[in-house]
Amino acid sequence: MKILAVIFGVLLLVVILWEALEVLVLPRTVTRRFRLTRYFYIISWGFWSWMVTHLIRKRAQDRALGIYGPTSLLFLLVFWVLCLIFAFALIQWGLGSQIVFNTVKAGSSFYPDLYLSSTTFFTMGFGDITPVTALSRTISVIEAGVGFGFLAIVISYLPVLYQSFSRREVGISRLDARAGSPPSAGELLRRHAYGKRMEELTPLLDDWERWSADVLESHLSYPVLAYYRSQHDRESWLSALTAILDTCVLVSLRFDKTPEWQDRLLWQAKLTFAMARHTIVDLCLVLKIEPTAPQQNRLPEEEFARLCSVLTAHGIPLQANDRSYAILAEKRRQYEPYVNGLAKRLLLELPPWLPQTETPDNWQVTAWDDIAHF
Repeated sequence: MKILAVIFGVLLLVVILWEALEVLVLPRTVTRRFRLTRYFYIISWGFWSWMVTHLIRKRAQDRALGIYGPTSLLFLLVFWVLCLIFAFALIQWGLGSQIVFNTVKAGSSFYPDLYLSSTTFFTMGFGDITPVTALSRTISVIEAGVGFGFLAIVISYLPVLYQSFSRREVGISRLDARAGSPPSAGELLRRHAYGKRMEELTPLLDDWERWSADVLESHLSYPVLAYYRSQHDRESWLSALTAILDTCVLVSLRFDKTPEWQDRLLWQAKLTFAMARHTIVDLCLVLKIEPTAPQQNRLPEEEFARLCSVLTAHGIPLQANDRSYAILAEKRRQYEPYVNGLAKRLLLELPPWLPQTETPDNWQVTAWDDIAHF
């Protein structure tokens, strides 16, 4: 029995340390199917999302879901620490509890070994319990080193995580005044056309190509960031990225008047689309999300006609015909199943192609009223 305890303790120790190494240190995606961390997030997110959607009123659901990302990370770290303490305690107990507790040999109880493991891992060293053999002391020294190193890595890991989150949110906030809340491709084009700044779409899409690459690298290394929701209502990283993808495919249809800025914009839209789609597909892969086609068409033909009429009224008529709509539908199939799969898993809403009604942007609404103040 005690030999099995030692074997299980060593295996648990190796598994948890390897999991922590992959999550906190390894700068690349882990592709193996069996991972305790993956099952931790599948179970915990399933429980939390069910509880929020069934027990909390709809208006408060988004804020409740936003708690999950940071909280889940803390619980994951606590889970790892408890497993490591338990693993070292099993090893000590399996080796015969070669420790002295209050000047009395510990005996067969598991509690002294668990207590020794806890105080050793956090390097508290009360002195009321002491290992008495060379092997037991060696294990205690190893545990103290593991605990010290583990806590140091966690402390250095959190700032990197929140820096990645902050960089992601800066791009989303900048999109608010340009594309509305929530952002939409039609509104982004309409506002730039209204301001006669269509040429500024090229550097904007260039920025979003870089933003997509940054999100790809940070979220593949730290998939928990996908569960971090934006701080502002009607904003999310998924809706922003989807709006940019929508914009790229709309631009690819070309404009009837062939303005001088069109060729540069078409080239940049092609590059941004490639990078943004790469981000979406790889995130589905790392989160094990199957692409699923939307149950409802996000852009039916009548909505496409309305979108074209709005853009035409602002001086940038799209080449709107049946062939254009078919081309648009084909391009949408390259990314919509993936963003829809992410939206279903993360309980996020996808943006419209064009707002149905005029609503104030987030920057126009204050915490002291519910209407626009500019």
